[in-house]
Amino acid sequence: MSVQNIDSVLQEERLFPPSSDFVQAAAINDAETLAALRRRAEEDYEGFWGDLARQELDWQTPFNNILDQSRAPHFRWFHDGRLNVSYNCLDRHLEARGDHPAIIFEGEQHDIKTLSYRELHAQVCRFANALKAQGIAKGDRVVIYMPMTPEAVVAMQACARIGAVHSVVFGGFSAESLKDRIEDAGARMLITADGGNRGGKIIPLKQAADKALAHGCPSIERVVVFKRTGHDVDFNAERDVWWHDAIDGMDSSCEPEWVEAEHPLFLLYTSGSTGKPKGIQHASGGYLLGAILTMKWVFDIKDDDIYWCTADVGWITGHTYVAYGPLAVGSTALIYEGAPTVPDSGRFWDICERHKVSVFYTAPTAIRALMKCGDDIPAKYDLSTLRLLGTVGEPINPEAWIWYHKVIGGERCPIVDTWWQTETGCNMIAPVPGVVATKPGSCTLPLPGVMADVVDDKGNSIREPNKGGYLVITKPWPSMLRTIWGDDERYVSTYWPKFDGKYYLAGDSARRDKDGYFWIMGRIDDVLNVSGHRLGTMEVESALVAHPRVAEAAVVGRPDEIKGEAIFAYVVLKGDRPEGGVDRALTKELRAWVAEQIGPIAKPDDIRYADNLPKTRSGKIMRRLLRSIAQGEEITQDTSTLENEGILLQLQGKA
Repeated sequence: MSVQNIDSVLQEERLFPPSSDFVQAAAINDAETLAALRRRAEEDYEGFWGDLARQELDWQTPFNNILDQSRAPHFRWFHDGRLNVSYNCLDRHLEARGDHPAIIFEGEQHDIKTLSYRELHAQVCRFANALKAQGIAKGDRVVIYMPMTPEAVVAMQACARIGAVHSVVFGGFSAESLKDRIEDAGARMLITADGGNRGGKIIPLKQAADKALAHGCPSIERVVVFKRTGHDVDFNAERDVWWHDAIDGMDSSCEPEWVEAEHPLFLLYTSGSTGKPKGIQHASGGYLLGAILTMKWVFDIKDDDIYWCTADVGWITGHTYVAYGPLAVGSTALIYEGAPTVPDSGRFWDICERHKVSVFYTAPTAIRALMKCGDDIPAKYDLSTLRLLGTVGEPINPEAWIWYHKVIGGERCPIVDTWWQTETGCNMIAPVPGVVATKPGSCTLPLPGVMADVVDDKGNSIREPNKGGYLVITKPWPSMLRTIWGDDERYVSTYWPKFDGKYYLAGDSARRDKDGYFWIMGRIDDVLNVSGHRLGTMEVESALVAHPRVAEAAVVGRPDEIKGEAIFAYVVLKGDRPEGGVDRALTKELRAWVAEQIGPIAKPDDIRYADNLPKTRSGKIMRRLLRSIAQGEEITQDTSTLENEGILLQLQGKA
């Protein structure tokens, strides 16, 4: 799709520099230090990354070759070096920080457990030895289908320790989705649990796993089952083994398998609503380097931080900023199993208060949902330990940004709005918070060594402020995906299809403002073409949410004989939903509001009200589903990952 001449309709000029207290304590706290990093990357790109890899990672065999471009776009980084990711996350901390908390876990039912680095290391080693005892070896694929408990991280780290390739499947995915991923990976083992706690209910993971295996997955030889909820489950004695039985008698030490830097660490399947899932393949060395550097640069991580990323390990955010990044830098990661609204919508803030969370990283959808509940709920809690806030997953609209800044951060916490993808492995465009002033809704500037650009249809850089184009990365980077598992051709055609394969195509449209700050305008396929004007959906959504009565909004296009595309908006109000989902006076008011905020061309043609938007349990809005509803199509997508499937009737105007 062409993105030429996307019109930017969102103009945000407010600038928020970091406070003097934050600057004074930040690791990178002056513009010259940051500029020197950027200059080094510009002047000697390979040397820049090579120096950082030697500095930040512990190598068993040092590398001599930094970047191999001979088979571009299949790039290799540090390929003649050998290391182990689990060793870098655990063993190297034992002498100095063995008794330091590695993981603080809180279950939805308020069960709490803390694991020191020494204790986590012992658990990982025991489980790694159990995997080996079950016949799992270097290169074997292991699928993990677990609740959000420390054992999920133990399983991931144990696979990394022995060189097995893990593929975590989000616990909210259906049996069919699980089956597809197991079969594509050719996994020999499935690690699951009897169930998990979510939203006051038990999520029957073992039941879903049994259903998946009953309809395929011939490669699976063994199923390891962690007992989390204790409810009765079917048990196949010839195939299944309880986690506690598997680790019984296993040694608490396990020599790491030293692997090549390019050895696959994990596969993570993107959750497209149609078509074969894509197994994004990440390598060990480059991926871990990206995780470590962004923990330091973006989150300004300190030895005494309590760091809470709310993402599930079933997503890339939970890989990089729960299971690997915090541990690789010796930090303390908080893990919460359940929903943000159990027993009430103050749960996140209650956890922050009780565990003295200092760095909090969550999704804009969660922020908007909690904002809808009012300011009085977070006001009940002491959030004074928070020093840095982050957002991830999609652009955050300025209204939610300001609420996050004022109500949660007390106007003292920088907000790091991070742009990145499953495919990039780590944050790519984000503030370095001790230096870069932030703007509500902007992910600000590329990190040192990230060569990002906005280009037109011919691949020419767009220098005119606020003109939209393709977001591209012009040079390979260490944490990038290496391929799509088993499908090199699809990797090339998906991510390198334009500009003679010179640039990585992110799939997002973006613009730069007069200060060079990047603004993500939505996915390329989320661009609306209204009467010849090309508008990014995110900007129309931001205008709607700026209205005092609107909590959330999602905008899609539907075919229109006159305008090409009409704008169809789904709106969640801060108060109750109108009776029957209809409020003509409010609809008229909102259309006029958008016209005033942006211009008449952006007025929604249809507005439908609902109690919620269709979100996965990770907080992602299923926009393809919204497009189907807007166009009156039958819903054929897999809806099993929705937090609330019942919302579909409201969205369709049937309830």
